[in-house]
Amino acid sequence: MEIDKLAAFASAQKIDLTVVGPEGPLCAGIVDVFEGRGLRVFGPNKRAAQLEGSKVFSKKILLKYNVPTAAAAVFDNADDARAHLRKIGAPVVVKADGLAAGKGVIVASSVAEAEQAVTEIMEQRIFGTAGQQVVIEKCLCGEELSVMALVHGRSFRVLASAQDHKRALDGDRGPNTGGMGAYSPTPLLDDQLHEQVAMIFRQTLAGLQAEGIEYRGVLYAGLMITEHGPQVLEFNCRFGDPETQVVLPRMDFDLVDALEATIDGGLDRLPLEWKNEAAVCVVLAAGGYPGTYERDQPIEGLKDAAALDKVCVFHGGTRRNASGQIVTDGGRVLGVTALGGNIEKAAQRAYEAVQRIHFDGAQFRHDIAARAIRT
Repeated sequence: MEIDKLAAFASAQKIDLTVVGPEGPLCAGIVDVFEGRGLRVFGPNKRAAQLEGSKVFSKKILLKYNVPTAAAAVFDNADDARAHLRKIGAPVVVKADGLAAGKGVIVASSVAEAEQAVTEIMEQRIFGTAGQQVVIEKCLCGEELSVMALVHGRSFRVLASAQDHKRALDGDRGPNTGGMGAYSPTPLLDDQLHEQVAMIFRQTLAGLQAEGIEYRGVLYAGLMITEHGPQVLEFNCRFGDPETQVVLPRMDFDLVDALEATIDGGLDRLPLEWKNEAAVCVVLAAGGYPGTYERDQPIEGLKDAAALDKVCVFHGGTRRNASGQIVTDGGRVLGVTALGGNIEKAAQRAYEAVQRIHFDGAQFRHDIAARAIRT
């Protein structure tokens, strides 16, 4: 988050292109600072990044420009929020306005649970200043779908589809997480649904432009596929995790060409070819995640896992200790990704790799991509 120092480093090292991964620096305006120094950078500017940085801003844009999304109300007072909950009943979704590392969304099955979420977010401030306001919205039913698009203004290109698994435990049980695994492509996205998703991007980008905001970068739409069609759950202003771990390995084109076309324009001329293979990513998380968890657990078997054909182990929450050994240093520690001829084969290979990796307290879901395999 030391943006000025990062910009000075990029200048001193003559960095040709900076790709911003995390949401924090995007929302803090790293793109504005880099561009102000004449540095080439991939990502939305501070105003555009509000789509992720503020659930209130995002919801207001969606509702104002008739983008399909759940009905919602915004509150900056906990008592008013609780009174609203008692009026509308449950199930509902309670969202902290600001950034909360993917954990600021609580799906409440009862009014009591929703009221507790309001208390924790707005009064106990478990997410800090992110909880100054909350969005309370109708709970949508259906299947979740993640779609990322490269965007330059109102021009966009949709990338390969992916499906995330947000809940911590098998069978979509347990608390919400930043994502316990993903797969690509999803059989859910047929031609009709693809056009409906494209329309969501068109309406959103037109709305942003009407507000004087030009979006450039990757825009991630988290969607719920309901009986009334796709509806927006959330936007991310970056390559989403763990969906990126299954989308990028399937690219049969040069990523840098795509990034440059996003910055400069010309997305319509960009050839987007995808490998005729599926990808599955299984997240290895620390014991206790998404709650409290221990760090500094030595990790064994990384080389054995990576030695498998078409397997890549992405490091999310790791570091090297003083002895040079790789240890855990976060909640979602590793993303174990495998390619295969179909989703079932990719899943088998990913789980084979997972079995080769060990650290104390390691947890993972055993049913990543199961719904696609059943389909």
